[in-house]
Amino acid sequence: MEAGMDLLHHSGIQATHYLQASYPGSQDWFLFVSFAADLRNTFFILFPIWFHLCEAVGIKLIWVAVIGDWLNLVFKWILFGQRPYWWVHETGFYHNTSAPSIQQFPVTCETGPGSPSGHAMGSAGVYYVTVTAILSIILGNKQPSWKHSFLRAALWAAFWAIQVCVCLSRVFIAAHFPHQVIAGVVSGMLVAESFQRIHSIYEASLQRYVATTLFLFSFALGFYVLLKCLGVDLLWTLEKAKRWCENPEWVHLDTTPFAGLLRNLGILFGLGLALNSPMYLESCRGKPGQRLSFRLSCMAASLVTLHLFDSFKPPAKVELLFYLLSFCKSAAVPLAAAALVPYCVSQLLSQKEKKVV
Repeated sequence: MEAGMDLLHHSGIQATHYLQASYPGSQDWFLFVSFAADLRNTFFILFPIWFHLCEAVGIKLIWVAVIGDWLNLVFKWILFGQRPYWWVHETGFYHNTSAPSIQQFPVTCETGPGSPSGHAMGSAGVYYVTVTAILSIILGNKQPSWKHSFLRAALWAAFWAIQVCVCLSRVFIAAHFPHQVIAGVVSGMLVAESFQRIHSIYEASLQRYVATTLFLFSFALGFYVLLKCLGVDLLWTLEKAKRWCENPEWVHLDTTPFAGLLRNLGILFGLGLALNSPMYLESCRGKPGQRLSFRLSCMAASLVTLHLFDSFKPPAKVELLFYLLSFCKSAAVPLAAAALVPYCVSQLLSQKEKKVV
């Protein structure tokens, strides 16, 4: 088993070395793709756009992203996946030969286990929802035609092009092995497809959002404590990241498993607060929400607000404070985009209408 995994990891190292040696000029592109595939952009960019165009799609995006990333965390804790940038230094596979030279980048040194890839899994889930939503909105129950077939083929071709770029990017920067990104894409699509059949999320109460958030946190924490009691250290990768990362400043606290967990749970909790708030009911569900101009204004205002809001970075010196502030910051994202901003826009528009009258 170990010999087989060594061969699999070796082939991954060879792939990384080949990409870095053959396409050095593509470094900026691959770094951009890794940045764009981060779930943070789903929450700060895709969610406000989709929510104000089609609320159901925006809600589904959040659920798919959060549940998918939670499952990704559990899978990583179970599978104990290596990462190329530290495996190549610790393995005994190259004891008779020199190990291939692997270059590191500012986004290489993630601190969690490597399998499956969270970027690939998140990207696959989010863009699977996006493609199916566009097809559903445009095609609906219309009779199939060559134009519809062309659109379907073009959208799925774009989907797979994005996934290939994300996978190559993660392999290029030595953050993942090829089999880990493939597993991530498959897992992400399965999560997204499962939510095609779950309709209760669209009318979920605040109690359900709170209960789901508590369950996900309790399960993850309980699983961590259980394995800790059994002598399994689930934070074993943090030491490896600190040891083998070329630049200590590239090891960030926000890439640790618990940082990602609390960030995502904050997003889900904030969405529950927003959808069950009087501000949302009065604006998005009221008369203003029926106008396209109102929704487009909310979309633009939300994107600007969240862009400014994203500039706030929780201090990382005190770990518990960092986690708490990360949760609060994440909860404020959907609360602002789905409730606070629409309410403010509706109040401004109503004031203008009164002046006109």
